[in-house]
Amino acid sequence: MTACTFAGHREVYAAYLDAKLEQAIADILLTDTEFVFYTGGMGEFDARCAAAVRTAKRRNPNLDIQLCLVLPYMMQKINEDKDYYERAFDRIIVPFELAETHYKAAITKRNRWMVDASDYLIAFVYRDFGGAYTTLKYAKRCGKKIIQLADSHI
Repeated sequence: MTACTFAGHREVYAAYLDAKLEQAIADILLTDTEFVFYTGGMGEFDARCAAAVRTAKRRNPNLDIQLCLVLPYMMQKINEDKDYYERAFDRIIVPFELAETHYKAAITKRNRWMVDASDYLIAFVYRDFGGAYTTLKYAKRCGKKIIQLADSHI
C-alpha cells in the first residue's frame, strides 16, 4: 500500500493549484493499486487536497483509495457533524501516540505522524516559516518523496 500526506499553508492564493494537485495524485496512482491519503483537515489547502482525492476515487473505481482524516486530538465537531465526516472520509484517526501530548504541541506531532506513515508528501509551501514549512523540512530529513506544488521552492 502506498501512503501520501499533504503539507500546505492554510490559505491558498494560486489558481493553478487544483490542476497541479490532481496531476500529482494521478502520478502517485500509477505506482500501486492500494493507497491511503492522510489529511489534517485544517485550512484551505487541506480541503482542496481532500477534494482532489475524492475526485481521484471517482475517476479510478478500480483502485483501492482511502481518504483518512488525522486529528491531533478528539474534537467536538466530529460528534456535532458526524454525518458529514462519515461521508467525507473513509476513516478518522486520532493517533494513539498523541494521547498524552499537550494540545499546543499536538498538531506538530500529528504532522510528523502523518509524514512517518507516508511514502510521499505533496507540499504547497511558499513561506519559510509555519507548520507547513516545518513539516516539509521534516519530510526532507526523513527522505520522503516530495512533490512541491508551489512556484517558489523552499
